[in-house]
Amino acid sequence: MAPDKLSPVENSWKIFEEYHIDEDVGFALPNPLEELPHPYDAWISIAKNLPELIKNGQLRAEVEKLTTFSIDGLQGHKSQRLAHLALGYITMAYVWGEGDGDVRKVLPSNIAVPYCKLSEKLGLPPILVYADCVLANWKKKDPSGPMTYENMDILFSFPGGDCGKGFFLVSLVVETAAASAIKVIPMIFNAIQREDPDTLQKALLDIASCLHKVLELFHQIHEYVDPNLFFNVLRIYLSGWKGNPLLSEGLLYEGVWNTPKKFAGGSAAQSSIFQCFDILLGIQHTVGGVPLDSAAKFLQEMRTYMPSAHQNFLRLLESGPSVRKFVLSKGDATLQEIYNECVQAMVSLRSYHLQIVTKYIVIPAHQSSKKKQTSGEPSSEPISKGTGGTDFMHFLRAVKSTTMNSLLKKD
Repeated sequence: MAPDKLSPVENSWKIFEEYHIDEDVGFALPNPLEELPHPYDAWISIAKNLPELIKNGQLRAEVEKLTTFSIDGLQGHKSQRLAHLALGYITMAYVWGEGDGDVRKVLPSNIAVPYCKLSEKLGLPPILVYADCVLANWKKKDPSGPMTYENMDILFSFPGGDCGKGFFLVSLVVETAAASAIKVIPMIFNAIQREDPDTLQKALLDIASCLHKVLELFHQIHEYVDPNLFFNVLRIYLSGWKGNPLLSEGLLYEGVWNTPKKFAGGSAAQSSIFQCFDILLGIQHTVGGVPLDSAAKFLQEMRTYMPSAHQNFLRLLESGPSVRKFVLSKGDATLQEIYNECVQAMVSLRSYHLQIVTKYIVIPAHQSSKKKQTSGEPSSEPISKGTGGTDFMHFLRAVKSTTMNSLLKKD
């Protein structure tokens, strides 16, 4: 049951628990499991050894030997999320193989059937999504230690050495840093309901401060992720089968559907953080629920790749009072300035995301294309496509522009 409004502050974490949001790690899964009981440990074993199995050319044979397991023995949300993560890794590895263009267009039924049943149960698509590889793919080295990059590791890896660890963990650290901003949302809604601009002002300052911290942590990506390894190795395993010329018809899930299905690969657009703060601040990518352009349409589609509890939370926020309208109605210059600081922090994050995409995709793609032209090889994919199957530069620029347009103009 989703209440129409967020309850008073003292009950806020009870509500957030219902939407699978944790006080310390936000939208991330708190303390994910690392192991599954027999017989599902067979999935974990393959997922844990992916790079070696791929390198030795044994991955596909090992997957094909697996028995088809019923998902009925997967008790509890954390077990189901770990199984979804492991099956996602196995699926990506099976489809893309050694990342050399030898692609499989059929996922065998022994993986496809349990994967699709589990996906349906969790309200997630049967492909590796951000909720898997970032939100549920982590552990602390020292359980009593802090949530810092140095004290964390990922559960499963793709080829490319520590590139995947860097990419997923920096994304996770960004997610967990946003938890303290999510925490003040009930305070914001209560302030509006009580017509209390002072409390709203304090809460918005907290959000702006938190978003600045998120941007600061995002800079760690340069330290831990190599652009060439990311583009030429890891990115292949994150690619989906929607808008991808290598799987133009999609992937056939044997024993589940009679025709191939198209699903987008992992994308930062599948993170609930940015959509959460867009909704809270009234940054409109849609008008009356209708997407303004293809970028807004993609954002709406990416919601369906989030855990259903998180989708429900975003809908709950949409049904809440409008922060933007309240700020405008008060005509308070200081309040408007603080509101603008929050929106500007979102603009800064999106500008930075554009820089990252340029460094990690656009530049390596041009270098790769030049090499292929020099050697006379045909280029296998359009440079502009992201793992989510969209024209990412157009998407990021459009979303940044919409965010900038949400800044309140000074009189």
